[in-house]
Amino acid sequence: MTRERLIAEVAARVPAADGVRVAVDGVDGVGKTTFAAELAGALRSRGRPVVHVSADGFHRVRAERHRRGARSPEGFWLDSYDYPALISNVLAPLGPGGGRRFRDAVHDVRTDEVLDRPWSVAPAGAVLVLDGLFLHRDELAGYWEFSVFLTAPFAVTAARMAVRDGTDPDPGHPDMARYVGGQRLYFAACRPWERATVVIDNSDVAGPRIVARGQG
Repeated sequence: MTRERLIAEVAARVPAADGVRVAVDGVDGVGKTTFAAELAGALRSRGRPVVHVSADGFHRVRAERHRRGARSPEGFWLDSYDYPALISNVLAPLGPGGGRRFRDAVHDVRTDEVLDRPWSVAPAGAVLVLDGLFLHRDELAGYWEFSVFLTAPFAVTAARMAVRDGTDPDPGHPDMARYVGGQRLYFAACRPWERATVVIDNSDVAGPRIVARGQG
């Protein structure tokens, strides 16, 4: 199956209802943002309005993210994101019965600036596509009407991160312990591949494969 056909198949499975929220989850470097953008495009081609948001706009400030240490896997897993802000600014208003008034970011992770952006109003019937880490954790798992978990070996995702961010391509390197270790903690706590509607092996970005289909 080509990438285009796979994404079209996933788009066809997104529920046809108001207030649908779609998660695109996976580890750093697996290709979440690209996949989410392509899925949003496929949904629009089917005539559905879409709001695409990244969880990266909902990081906590650096002092809170690093309070357990800048290399702490536990800190990466437990302290990276402001989930109450993500829920109140995005997930609740864009869910079933929500008011559609949302903000797509409250923090700039590059500058560590807290943002106070104006509110936007989503079109009626808009589908939310949200990409990010840890989206099947307990605090968020009940918010998704449909969810995707992208998977690939850490050797593959670390190599992609090295190209994108200049990090070490070896997932076993001490500089990668925060990211790889934090994501392994997530796996142990939540088993996101069991919570997702569909699991996709994105090791080969040109030829991703659906490896599990849920009932959603």
